[in-house]
Amino acid sequence: MKDEIKGKIDELKGKMTGDKSEEMKGKAEQEADKLRRNARDIRDDVKDTADDMRDDAEREREAETVREKRSW
Repeated sequence: MKDEIKGKIDELKGKMTGDKSEEMKGKAEQEADKLRRNARDIRDDVKDTADDMRDDAEREREAETVREKRSW
């Protein structure tokens, strides 16, 4: 988030001074921050899904073990 704010400041500074490269640098910083946050969100979603799948598999193994013990 701090890079997005820094980028916005650089963009505004570029607009005020008429420096297009500074303005573009600020926009690039903002977009880079958004990409990092999106990648982090995707990584967390994948990790959560993998954890859920692992937990489901563990519960299934436990249920099979209980069924095997009760086969009288």
